[in-house]
Amino acid sequence: MDGPLTKDPESGWFSVRCVFRFAGEPLPTYEERITLWRAGGFEQAMALAEDEARKYAEMFDGCEYIGLAQGYRLYDEPGHGAEAFSLMRDSSLDPDSYLTSFFDTGDERQGRIDAQ
Repeated sequence: MDGPLTKDPESGWFSVRCVFRFAGEPLPTYEERITLWRAGGFEQAMALAEDEARKYAEMFDGCEYIGLAQGYRLYDEPGHGAEAFSLMRDSSLDPDSYLTSFFDTGDERQGRIDAQ
């Protein structure tokens, strides 16, 4: 990496996941956004991301940044196939229950790719 960030081994690229709540009927909608930041360390990356999160929420009526920000220091330069975010969680749930509890509740707004 070139430039002044190379002096600090903690500097580099960071991804930060922030969570938002949109007012809605009959239910509110939550959004998780992951943004990329080149920063001198976690503290700077988190500050940049949270500042951007507040500005993002202000762009929409009924949207609020709910204050959850999780950061990850990228070990690769951003590019094709680079790991952009990782969050590890200990759980005694079996795989199907884990996915249902945290990722596939049935209320997500997502598409499906049919198996060929």
